[in-house]
Amino acid sequence: MTKGRTVATAMIGATALLLSLMPTARAAQCGNGPGGFEAWKREFSAEAQGKGIGQAAISALMQTNYASATIGADRSQHSFSLSLDQFLAKRGATTIVARGRSLKQSQAAMFASIEQRYGVPPGPLIAIWGMETGFGSQRGNQNMLSSIATLAYDCRRPEFFTEQLYAALKLVDRGTLSGSTRGSMHGEVGQTQFMPKNILAYGTGNLEVAANALSSTANFLKANGWRAGAGYQPGEPNFAAIQAWNAAGVYQKAIALMGRQIDGGSGTAAR
Repeated sequence: MTKGRTVATAMIGATALLLSLMPTARAAQCGNGPGGFEAWKREFSAEAQGKGIGQAAISALMQTNYASATIGADRSQHSFSLSLDQFLAKRGATTIVARGRSLKQSQAAMFASIEQRYGVPPGPLIAIWGMETGFGSQRGNQNMLSSIATLAYDCRRPEFFTEQLYAALKLVDRGTLSGSTRGSMHGEVGQTQFMPKNILAYGTGNLEVAANALSSTANFLKANGWRAGAGYQPGEPNFAAIQAWNAAGVYQKAIALMGRQIDGGSGTAAR
């Protein structure tokens, strides 16, 4: 080995040692109970400020509470393990289809406008609307920001919900959402239950208004590959867009089946 290479190697080693002794930035640490939530909020707020989140959103975050009800719901999502028939019965599919057919007729102009713009027919949109909130009657009464902050802190799925929390904070800064916005257990808001990242990407207005929520849902489906005029049952081209909406297989099949029945297609009756 030459003298020059020996000196270079020594310098590299010294640099590595120096770097190893320097304090390293780390993400706010997750937890499995309420005990560390306040400390986590302080750490996360400092990180968020460094990434450009404004004071209004930081203040809203610091006022959040650990959402025990959200953690309980997150640990007990048993309905997605049911058979399709059991899931349809539990979610009231017969009622959704009957009410959906009526809404398709009474709101025909709205659905025609959405289909013309996004290529998505009424059936799957109405099925999602009915499944998610009972056509707007059950939108949740949890503090949205507390729910998402709690799940971002919780060690079960912190990466996913950290992204959602940053999106929620951006929406608070913009005035689209606020620290008092109410939603469902995992922070979903609006008539069809949008998470914050999807609001940023696909939202077309106030999601508490049915027309906006349905347009936003169609926008999501189109962005995820929906092709106008193609089928949306399992194995057909548009089923992948429904899969992008919700990861649970039984949910996906239920939406496809109810949507077909609402649109007037044949198939096994929703039980």
